[in-house]
Amino acid sequence: MQEQTALARLSEKIAAVVQQYKELRDDNEMMQLEMAELKIQTEQKDQEIARLVEQLESIVENLESFMA
Repeated sequence: MQEQTALARLSEKIAAVVQQYKELRDDNEMMQLEMAELKIQTEQKDQEIARLVEQLESIVENLESFMA
């Protein structure tokens, strides 16, 4: 009888650990997807900044040549 109780408690604890593992695995997967999306967004913003810097440099060069 006592073995069944211990076995039942152990089974409950194992089920809880497995459930927690699944939840953490799912959270990890979501975070990895979110991180990948953020990396893509960062790359896009970096490209946009580089394009704007080039435009600004071109404008400054034009202004400098106009004023010279």
